[in-house]
Amino acid sequence: MNDLLSRRLVILAISLGLCSAVVAAEPAPPNVLIILADDLGYSDLGCYGGEIETPNLDRLAAKGLKFTQFYNTARCWPTRAGILTGYYAQQVRRDSLPKIPSAGGSANRPAWARLLPEVLKPMGYRAYHSGKWHVDGLPLQNGFDRAYTLDDHNRFFAPQFHTEDDKPLPPIEPNTGFYVTTAIAEHSIKCLREHAQQYADKPFFQYLCFTSPHFPLHALPEDIAKYKDRYLAGWDVLRAERYARQREMGLLSCDLAPRYEKTAPPWNPSEEELQRRIGPGEIGRAVAWDELTAEQQTFQAGKMAIHAAMVDRMDREIGRVLDQLAAMNASDNTLIMFLSDNGASAEQLIRGDGHDPTAPMGSAKTFLGLGPGWSTVSNAPFRMHKSWVHEGGIATPLIVNWPQGIADHGGLRHSAGHVIDITPTIIEVARAKRFETWNNEPVPTPPGTSLVPAFSRDVGLPHDYLWWFHSGNRAVRVGNWKLVSWGQDRPWELFDLQADRSETHDLAAQKPEQVRELERLWQAKLEEFQELAGRDLPKKPSE
Repeated sequence: MNDLLSRRLVILAISLGLCSAVVAAEPAPPNVLIILADDLGYSDLGCYGGEIETPNLDRLAAKGLKFTQFYNTARCWPTRAGILTGYYAQQVRRDSLPKIPSAGGSANRPAWARLLPEVLKPMGYRAYHSGKWHVDGLPLQNGFDRAYTLDDHNRFFAPQFHTEDDKPLPPIEPNTGFYVTTAIAEHSIKCLREHAQQYADKPFFQYLCFTSPHFPLHALPEDIAKYKDRYLAGWDVLRAERYARQREMGLLSCDLAPRYEKTAPPWNPSEEELQRRIGPGEIGRAVAWDELTAEQQTFQAGKMAIHAAMVDRMDREIGRVLDQLAAMNASDNTLIMFLSDNGASAEQLIRGDGHDPTAPMGSAKTFLGLGPGWSTVSNAPFRMHKSWVHEGGIATPLIVNWPQGIADHGGLRHSAGHVIDITPTIIEVARAKRFETWNNEPVPTPPGTSLVPAFSRDVGLPHDYLWWFHSGNRAVRVGNWKLVSWGQDRPWELFDLQADRSETHDLAAQKPEQVRELERLWQAKLEEFQELAGRDLPKKPSE
């Protein structure tokens, strides 16, 4: 009897040991680093065809994946809502809706629309935010453990409104050597160092949000000098060069869209006011480069040099963050996703401290915008700019790097995806679970899908549709068909994106039934999203 009992105990011990070995062999969930640029165009990075030097992002792409058909929402705050909630911004009241006056960039999300850090908490994740916020509520109230939040988008050298861990910081004095791109990276590095020292047994989620290259065009003098003469050939030449490189890289096979001369945002100052406040070198239309005066050509080339300097510096600061990951031995098991919140901007607003025409271009006393000429280059080969939902406004580079989870180095992924797919992707790799109920009520099913199947091969992602609505601009994509309208009062345009990604051949007149079918879908989703967004709003006294 004792021998039998002994044998059973031995077998049990061996079994428990094998189980422990299986558990121990399961890989740890990855750290996650989302890097978000602000107003970066589809072709600005070197690895997407640009001439700007971005070696750190290029290396991430060479050792990871580049998505060629990934989308944002055309504007900063709805994109950030989509990234952090996994819902269309309109579903969670973070972009305007005709029947929900309270929806928009200053609205509050429904209680059930939790942010990603809260979903990751049960899996042991620590969460850090560095940079631009532009989401309702405060970071620490929404699951982040540490946060540097920039609320001043008008000043790169001396921001007046910024916080750390939701508490106001003193305004930065001018001429102190402060540059916000560096400061944002510094905070990220500080959080990662603290994590390595105090929480090395836990995974982290780092949400790193630069304001570069958003207006105003502010850059360090030594960075501007690097690109001083690079853009004197003009936007027509530079755009053609970028397009040729994109074709050679296999990013796309469409035509180069025409340069649209009259596509400046309606809120831009008039041509007369621009020249009065900035000077005779400024222009508010994307005319042919050879139509500009010599003074305008020199001034415009100087603006693009500043834009390039801002992107260049952002890449260098990203390199410092990557160095910190390496120092922590965290590079291999960190899922990195880099993208932009919208297309490059044609805006030419004058805000903040105004514009001093006598100050050096790119310095703190200037306030310049890229404008539609160079924005057309940044968004090459596509049409339109930030705030439009044509491809130029919504197409973003997406670099995905995860050495431990992605074996295909330098691969292209032509699957269509959207920022609503980022949360389900992270939930899957983190082995987390979305909230299915909140306050004992069911949480609506999010519309996105995980990108994980595309990590191993170029497969289609199961979207029934992709949908856009911003500033009256409308679009819906089903398969390769895209219906899009520049404003609610303009006619629909129809494009076959497989053959015509640059949206140059409108098929609406040839395929009216396809237009009607997609229009019905777009309208049905608008009504559905409005109903969801208004569901938990207080009823008016008359209702």
